[in-house]
Amino acid sequence: MMKRTLDTSDLDRYMGKRLEDSLPLEPVAANDIRRWVQAMHYPNRLHYDRGFAQESRFGGRLVAPQSFAITQDDGHGATPACIGLIPNSHLLFGGDEWWFYGPRIHEGDRIYNERIPYDYVVKETSFAGPTCFQRGDSHYFSREGDRIATQRSTGIRYNPAYAVEMQSSENQDEYVWSDAELVDLEDKKFEFISALHDLGHANRSFSSVSVGEQLPTRVIGPHTIPSLTTEWRAYTMTLWGAMTRRKPVELGWVGDMNGKEMDGEWEKVNPEQTDGAYIGPSRGHLFPRYARQIGMPKAYGYGASMGAWALDYLAGWAGEHGYVSYCNTQYRGPAFAGDITVMTGSVTDKVTRTDGGSEVNVKFSLANQSGVVVATGKAVISLSA
Repeated sequence: MMKRTLDTSDLDRYMGKRLEDSLPLEPVAANDIRRWVQAMHYPNRLHYDRGFAQESRFGGRLVAPQSFAITQDDGHGATPACIGLIPNSHLLFGGDEWWFYGPRIHEGDRIYNERIPYDYVVKETSFAGPTCFQRGDSHYFSREGDRIATQRSTGIRYNPAYAVEMQSSENQDEYVWSDAELVDLEDKKFEFISALHDLGHANRSFSSVSVGEQLPTRVIGPHTIPSLTTEWRAYTMTLWGAMTRRKPVELGWVGDMNGKEMDGEWEKVNPEQTDGAYIGPSRGHLFPRYARQIGMPKAYGYGASMGAWALDYLAGWAGEHGYVSYCNTQYRGPAFAGDITVMTGSVTDKVTRTDGGSEVNVKFSLANQSGVVVATGKAVISLSA
Protein backbone atom coordinates (compact mmCIF):
# COMPACT_ATOMS: atom_id res chain seq x y z
CA MET A 1 0.00 0.00 0.00
CA MET A 2 1.28 3.47 -0.90
CA LYS A 3 2.30 5.53 2.12
CA ARG A 4 -0.34 8.10 3.10
CA THR A 5 1.01 11.64 3.25
CA LEU A 6 -0.26 15.14 4.04
CA ASP A 7 1.54 18.21 2.70
CA THR A 8 1.48 21.01 5.31
CA SER A 9 4.47 22.94 3.97
CA ASP A 10 2.40 26.03 3.13
CA LEU A 11 1.21 26.58 6.71
CA ASP A 12 4.44 27.97 8.14
CA ARG A 13 4.16 31.27 6.29
CA TYR A 14 0.92 32.10 8.13
CA MET A 15 1.85 31.24 11.72
CA GLY A 16 1.84 34.23 14.08
CA LYS A 17 0.71 36.70 11.42
CA ARG A 18 -2.59 38.57 11.63
CA LEU A 19 -5.05 37.65 8.90
CA GLU A 20 -7.07 40.03 6.79
CA ASP A 21 -10.14 41.38 8.61
CA SER A 22 -13.68 40.22 7.87
CA LEU A 23 -16.15 42.14 9.99
CA PRO A 24 -19.93 42.53 10.38
CA LEU A 25 -21.20 45.59 8.51
CA GLU A 26 -23.86 46.56 11.06
CA PRO A 27 -24.10 46.74 14.84
CA VAL A 28 -25.54 43.77 16.71
CA ALA A 29 -29.34 43.85 16.54
CA ALA A 30 -31.72 42.52 19.15
CA ASN A 31 -33.08 39.99 16.66
CA ASP A 32 -29.52 38.77 15.92
CA ILE A 33 -29.34 37.76 19.59
CA ARG A 34 -32.82 36.25 19.56
CA ARG A 35 -32.08 34.31 16.38
CA TRP A 36 -28.91 32.95 17.94
CA VAL A 37 -30.40 31.63 21.19
CA GLN A 38 -33.34 30.15 19.29
CA ALA A 39 -31.00 28.32 16.91
CA MET A 40 -28.81 27.12 19.80
CA HIS A 41 -31.88 25.77 21.66
CA TYR A 42 -31.18 28.05 24.64
CA PRO A 43 -34.46 29.45 26.00
CA ASN A 44 -32.91 31.77 28.59
CA ARG A 45 -35.32 34.71 28.83
CA LEU A 46 -32.41 37.02 29.61
CA HIS A 47 -31.46 36.96 25.93
CA TYR A 48 -34.81 37.22 24.15
CA ASP A 49 -37.53 38.52 26.52
CA ARG A 50 -37.03 42.30 26.77
CA GLY A 51 -39.29 42.69 29.80
CA PHE A 52 -37.42 40.01 31.73
CA ALA A 53 -34.06 41.37 30.60
CA GLN A 54 -34.88 44.92 31.75
CA GLU A 55 -35.47 43.58 35.26
CA SER A 56 -32.03 41.95 35.25
CA ARG A 57 -28.76 43.43 36.44
CA PHE A 58 -28.04 44.38 32.83
CA GLY A 59 -31.24 46.37 32.20
CA GLY A 60 -31.62 48.54 29.10
CA ARG A 61 -30.22 46.93 25.98
CA LEU A 62 -30.68 43.22 25.35
CA VAL A 63 -27.56 41.28 26.37
CA ALA A 64 -26.14 38.44 24.29
CA PRO A 65 -25.04 35.08 25.74
CA GLN A 66 -21.29 34.60 25.97
CA SER A 67 -21.46 32.10 23.10
CA PHE A 68 -22.64 34.87 20.75
CA ALA A 69 -19.09 36.13 20.15
CA ILE A 70 -18.46 33.53 17.44
CA THR A 71 -21.20 35.02 15.28
CA GLN A 72 -18.99 38.09 14.81
CA ASP A 73 -16.49 36.21 12.64
CA ASP A 74 -16.67 34.95 9.06
CA GLY A 75 -15.66 31.41 10.04
CA HIS A 76 -17.12 30.89 13.57
CA GLY A 77 -13.57 31.03 14.92
CA ALA A 78 -12.16 28.42 12.54
CA THR A 79 -10.54 30.86 10.12
CA PRO A 80 -7.12 31.11 11.84
CA ALA A 81 -7.23 27.34 12.47
CA CYS A 82 -7.54 26.37 8.80
CA ILE A 83 -5.43 28.90 6.93
CA GLY A 84 -2.85 27.66 4.45
CA LEU A 85 -2.96 25.21 1.57
CA ILE A 86 -3.11 21.49 2.34
CA PRO A 87 -3.75 19.79 -1.02
CA ASN A 88 -6.61 17.27 -1.15
CA SER A 89 -7.87 18.10 2.33
CA HIS A 90 -11.00 18.73 4.33
CA LEU A 91 -11.69 20.14 7.81
CA LEU A 92 -13.50 19.12 10.97
CA PHE A 93 -13.66 21.14 14.19
CA GLY A 94 -11.56 19.69 17.00
CA GLY A 95 -12.28 21.98 19.92
CA ASP A 96 -12.58 25.48 21.32
CA GLU A 97 -10.74 27.07 24.22
CA TRP A 98 -12.19 30.35 25.48
CA TRP A 99 -10.97 33.11 27.77
CA PHE A 100 -13.56 35.77 28.67
CA TYR A 101 -12.46 39.10 30.13
CA GLY A 102 -15.62 40.70 31.50
CA PRO A 103 -17.31 43.00 28.94
CA ARG A 104 -20.55 41.64 27.52
CA ILE A 105 -22.02 42.05 24.04
CA HIS A 106 -25.28 44.02 23.85
CA GLU A 107 -27.58 45.04 21.03
CA GLY A 108 -26.14 48.10 19.32
CA ASP A 109 -22.50 47.06 19.86
CA ARG A 110 -19.93 46.88 17.07
CA ILE A 111 -17.54 43.95 17.48
CA TYR A 112 -14.10 43.57 15.93
CA ASN A 113 -12.09 40.39 15.58
CA GLU A 114 -8.36 39.92 15.10
CA ARG A 115 -7.38 36.44 13.86
CA ILE A 116 -3.87 35.04 14.28
CA PRO A 117 -2.82 31.45 13.39
CA TYR A 118 -1.14 29.87 16.40
CA ASP A 119 0.47 26.49 15.63
CA TYR A 120 -0.03 23.06 14.08
CA VAL A 121 1.14 19.48 14.42
CA VAL A 122 0.65 16.38 12.26
CA LYS A 123 -0.28 13.11 13.96
CA GLU A 124 -1.23 9.66 12.73
CA THR A 125 -4.88 8.87 13.48
CA SER A 126 -7.20 5.90 13.05
CA PHE A 127 -9.70 8.23 11.39
CA ALA A 128 -7.69 9.39 8.37
CA GLY A 129 -4.03 8.47 8.75
CA PRO A 130 -1.83 11.61 8.77
CA THR A 131 -3.94 14.39 10.28
CA CYS A 132 -3.06 18.03 10.90
CA PHE A 133 -4.22 19.54 14.17
CA GLN A 134 -4.06 23.28 13.55
CA ARG A 135 -4.82 25.98 16.12
CA GLY A 136 -5.62 29.65 15.71
CA ASP A 137 -6.70 32.56 17.90
CA SER A 138 -9.61 34.96 17.45
CA HIS A 139 -9.54 38.08 19.66
CA TYR A 140 -12.91 39.81 19.99
CA PHE A 141 -12.98 43.53 20.89
CA SER A 142 -15.68 46.14 21.39
CA ARG A 143 -15.75 49.39 19.42
CA GLU A 144 -14.19 51.05 22.47
CA GLY A 145 -11.25 48.63 22.35
CA ASP A 146 -12.23 46.52 25.35
CA ARG A 147 -11.24 42.87 24.94
CA ILE A 148 -14.31 40.68 25.22
CA ALA A 149 -12.91 37.21 24.61
CA THR A 150 -10.18 35.12 23.04
CA GLN A 151 -11.11 31.91 21.24
CA ARG A 152 -8.44 29.33 20.41
CA SER A 153 -9.93 26.90 17.92
CA THR A 154 -8.55 23.59 16.72
CA GLY A 155 -9.06 22.57 13.12
CA ILE A 156 -8.62 18.91 12.15
CA ARG A 157 -7.38 18.80 8.56
CA TYR A 158 -7.13 15.48 6.74
CA ASN A 159 -7.38 13.81 3.34
CA PRO A 160 -11.04 12.77 2.92
CA ALA A 161 -10.08 9.94 0.56
CA TYR A 162 -8.06 8.39 3.39
CA ALA A 163 -10.98 8.87 5.79
CA VAL A 164 -13.44 7.18 3.43
CA GLU A 165 -10.99 4.31 2.92
CA MET A 166 -10.49 3.80 6.66
CA GLN A 167 -14.05 4.28 7.90
CA SER A 168 -16.83 1.73 8.04
CA SER A 169 -19.91 2.29 5.89
CA GLU A 170 -22.16 1.19 8.76
CA ASN A 171 -24.45 3.43 10.85
CA GLN A 172 -25.71 5.46 7.90
CA ASP A 173 -29.30 5.28 9.15
CA GLU A 174 -30.59 7.84 11.64
CA TYR A 175 -32.05 6.68 14.95
CA VAL A 176 -35.85 6.65 14.71
CA TRP A 177 -37.60 7.97 17.82
CA SER A 178 -41.02 6.68 18.80
CA ASP A 179 -43.81 9.10 19.70
CA ALA A 180 -43.53 8.07 23.35
CA GLU A 181 -39.77 8.68 23.35
CA LEU A 182 -40.26 12.12 21.85
CA VAL A 183 -42.75 13.05 24.56
CA ASP A 184 -40.31 11.84 27.20
CA LEU A 185 -37.52 13.88 25.58
CA GLU A 186 -39.60 17.05 25.81
CA ASP A 187 -40.09 16.42 29.52
CA LYS A 188 -36.36 15.94 30.00
CA LYS A 189 -35.56 19.09 28.03
CA PHE A 190 -37.99 21.09 30.13
CA GLU A 191 -36.16 20.11 33.32
CA PHE A 192 -33.23 22.32 32.31
CA ILE A 193 -35.56 25.09 31.17
CA SER A 194 -37.32 24.90 34.54
CA ALA A 195 -33.95 25.27 36.29
CA LEU A 196 -33.41 28.51 34.35
CA HIS A 197 -36.85 29.75 35.41
CA ASP A 198 -36.31 28.73 39.03
CA LEU A 199 -33.06 30.69 39.27
CA GLY A 200 -34.53 33.73 37.52
CA HIS A 201 -32.72 36.91 38.57
CA ALA A 202 -31.39 35.34 41.77
CA ASN A 203 -27.70 35.15 42.59
CA ARG A 204 -26.07 31.72 42.58
CA SER A 205 -23.53 32.58 45.24
CA PHE A 206 -20.13 31.01 45.76
CA SER A 207 -21.11 30.00 49.30
CA SER A 208 -24.21 28.15 48.08
CA VAL A 209 -22.23 25.80 45.80
CA SER A 210 -20.57 22.59 47.01
CA VAL A 211 -17.77 20.50 45.52
CA GLY A 212 -19.36 17.47 43.88
CA GLU A 213 -22.56 19.33 43.10
CA GLN A 214 -24.19 18.13 39.89
CA LEU A 215 -25.36 20.62 37.31
CA PRO A 216 -28.85 19.98 35.94
CA THR A 217 -28.87 17.75 32.88
CA ARG A 218 -29.47 19.52 29.60
CA VAL A 219 -30.91 17.63 26.62
CA ILE A 220 -31.22 18.99 23.09
CA GLY A 221 -32.38 17.25 19.94
CA PRO A 222 -33.09 15.04 18.17
CA HIS A 223 -30.80 16.77 15.71
CA THR A 224 -32.23 16.91 12.22
CA ILE A 225 -31.25 18.46 8.91
CA PRO A 226 -33.83 21.24 9.56
CA SER A 227 -32.39 21.93 13.04
CA LEU A 228 -28.83 21.97 11.71
CA THR A 229 -29.92 24.35 8.96
CA THR A 230 -31.50 26.64 11.55
CA GLU A 231 -28.22 26.70 13.46
CA TRP A 232 -26.21 27.53 10.33
CA ARG A 233 -28.51 30.40 9.42
CA ALA A 234 -27.98 32.02 12.83
CA TYR A 235 -24.30 32.69 12.09
CA THR A 236 -23.95 36.25 10.76
CA MET A 237 -21.45 35.09 8.14
CA THR A 238 -24.14 33.03 6.37
CA LEU A 239 -26.31 36.08 5.66
CA TRP A 240 -25.92 37.61 2.22
CA GLY A 241 -24.05 40.91 2.37
CA ALA A 242 -23.72 40.91 6.16
CA MET A 243 -19.92 41.10 6.39
CA THR A 244 -16.88 42.49 4.67
CA ARG A 245 -15.30 39.47 3.01
CA ARG A 246 -11.59 38.72 2.99
CA LYS A 247 -10.02 37.69 -0.27
CA PRO A 248 -10.44 33.94 -0.94
CA VAL A 249 -7.39 31.81 -0.11
CA GLU A 250 -6.79 28.37 -1.64
CA LEU A 251 -7.07 25.83 1.18
CA GLY A 252 -7.00 22.57 -0.76
CA TRP A 253 -10.63 21.44 -0.52
CA VAL A 254 -11.40 18.72 -3.05
CA GLY A 255 -14.21 17.64 -5.34
CA ASP A 256 -17.72 18.53 -4.21
CA MET A 257 -16.31 20.19 -1.09
CA ASN A 258 -14.63 22.88 -3.16
CA GLY A 259 -16.56 26.03 -4.01
CA LYS A 260 -16.94 29.75 -3.45
CA GLU A 261 -18.10 29.72 0.17
CA MET A 262 -17.74 33.21 1.74
CA ASP A 263 -16.38 34.64 -1.53
CA GLY A 264 -17.40 38.31 -1.39
CA GLU A 265 -17.08 39.00 -5.10
CA TRP A 266 -19.08 35.93 -6.12
CA GLU A 267 -21.65 36.77 -3.43
CA LYS A 268 -22.64 39.76 -5.61
CA VAL A 269 -23.14 37.43 -8.59
CA ASN A 270 -24.77 34.32 -7.10
CA PRO A 271 -25.01 34.38 -3.29
CA GLU A 272 -26.61 30.94 -3.06
CA GLN A 273 -23.22 29.49 -3.99
CA THR A 274 -21.42 31.38 -1.23
CA ASP A 275 -23.45 31.07 1.99
CA GLY A 276 -22.25 27.58 2.89
CA ALA A 277 -25.60 25.83 2.88
CA TYR A 278 -25.60 24.37 -0.62
CA ILE A 279 -22.15 24.63 -2.20
CA GLY A 280 -18.67 24.18 -0.77
CA PRO A 281 -17.03 22.59 2.30
CA SER A 282 -19.96 23.11 4.70
CA ARG A 283 -22.47 21.21 2.55
CA GLY A 284 -21.48 17.91 4.17
CA HIS A 285 -23.32 18.92 7.33
CA LEU A 286 -26.68 19.17 5.60
CA PHE A 287 -26.45 16.59 2.80
CA PRO A 288 -25.74 12.94 3.71
CA ARG A 289 -24.36 12.14 0.24
CA TYR A 290 -21.64 14.78 0.70
CA ALA A 291 -21.04 13.82 4.33
CA ARG A 292 -20.11 10.33 3.16
CA GLN A 293 -17.56 11.79 0.74
CA ILE A 294 -15.53 13.10 3.70
CA GLY A 295 -15.79 10.04 5.95
CA MET A 296 -19.01 10.91 7.83
CA PRO A 297 -21.85 8.35 7.61
CA LYS A 298 -24.69 10.91 7.61
CA ALA A 299 -25.53 14.57 8.18
CA TYR A 300 -23.72 15.94 11.21
CA GLY A 301 -23.62 19.01 13.44
CA TYR A 302 -21.29 21.98 13.55
CA GLY A 303 -18.43 21.90 16.05
CA ALA A 304 -18.86 25.61 16.74
CA SER A 305 -22.48 24.99 17.71
CA MET A 306 -21.42 22.19 20.03
CA GLY A 307 -19.06 24.62 21.76
CA ALA A 308 -21.90 27.14 22.05
CA TRP A 309 -24.17 24.50 23.61
CA ALA A 310 -21.53 23.92 26.28
CA LEU A 311 -21.01 27.63 27.00
CA ASP A 312 -24.76 28.20 27.26
CA TYR A 313 -25.12 25.20 29.53
CA LEU A 314 -22.52 26.55 31.94
CA ALA A 315 -23.70 30.16 31.78
CA GLY A 316 -27.31 29.14 32.33
CA TRP A 317 -26.34 27.34 35.52
CA ALA A 318 -24.20 30.28 36.69
CA GLY A 319 -27.05 32.76 36.22
CA GLU A 320 -26.92 36.43 35.34
CA HIS A 321 -24.67 37.25 38.33
CA GLY A 322 -22.17 34.54 37.37
CA TYR A 323 -19.75 34.43 34.51
CA VAL A 324 -17.86 31.79 32.52
CA SER A 325 -14.29 33.10 32.57
CA TYR A 326 -12.64 30.06 30.96
CA CYS A 327 -13.87 27.04 29.01
CA ASN A 328 -12.00 24.36 27.10
CA THR A 329 -14.16 21.96 25.08
CA GLN A 330 -12.58 19.10 23.16
CA TYR A 331 -14.67 17.43 20.47
CA ARG A 332 -14.42 13.66 20.12
CA GLY A 333 -17.02 13.28 17.42
CA PRO A 334 -19.94 15.10 15.80
CA ALA A 335 -23.57 15.25 16.78
CA PHE A 336 -25.18 13.14 14.07
CA ALA A 337 -28.64 13.70 12.63
CA GLY A 338 -31.10 11.53 14.53
CA ASP A 339 -29.14 11.71 17.78
CA ILE A 340 -29.71 13.80 20.86
CA THR A 341 -27.04 15.53 22.94
CA VAL A 342 -27.10 15.09 26.71
CA MET A 343 -25.01 17.52 28.77
CA THR A 344 -23.94 16.76 32.32
CA GLY A 345 -21.46 18.47 34.62
CA SER A 346 -20.22 18.70 38.18
CA VAL A 347 -18.32 21.10 40.42
CA THR A 348 -14.79 19.80 41.03
CA ASP A 349 -13.28 22.61 43.11
CA LYS A 350 -13.90 25.99 44.75
CA VAL A 351 -11.21 28.67 44.72
CA THR A 352 -10.88 32.09 46.34
CA ARG A 353 -8.42 34.10 44.28
CA THR A 354 -5.75 36.37 45.74
CA ASP A 355 -7.70 39.39 44.47
CA GLY A 356 -10.70 38.27 46.51
CA GLY A 357 -12.70 36.87 43.60
CA SER A 358 -14.51 33.56 43.91
CA GLU A 359 -14.70 30.87 41.26
CA VAL A 360 -15.64 27.23 40.83
CA ASN A 361 -14.10 24.64 38.55
CA VAL A 362 -16.50 22.50 36.55
CA LYS A 363 -16.01 19.44 34.37
CA PHE A 364 -18.65 18.49 31.82
CA SER A 365 -19.39 16.13 28.97
CA LEU A 366 -21.70 15.86 25.99
CA ALA A 367 -22.98 12.42 24.95
CA ASN A 368 -25.61 10.94 22.68
CA GLN A 369 -28.60 8.76 23.64
CA SER A 370 -26.37 5.65 23.71
CA GLY A 371 -23.88 7.24 26.08
CA VAL A 372 -21.25 7.78 23.39
CA VAL A 373 -19.27 10.84 24.48
CA VAL A 374 -18.95 13.45 21.71
CA ALA A 375 -17.22 16.17 23.76
CA THR A 376 -15.60 16.73 27.14
CA GLY A 377 -14.47 19.90 28.81
CA LYS A 378 -13.53 21.88 31.84
CA ALA A 379 -14.46 25.40 32.82
CA VAL A 380 -13.92 28.11 35.40
CA ILE A 381 -17.01 30.03 36.48
CA SER A 382 -16.80 33.23 38.51
CA LEU A 383 -19.48 33.61 41.18
CA SER A 384 -20.13 36.38 43.69
CA ALA A 385 -19.56 35.67 47.37
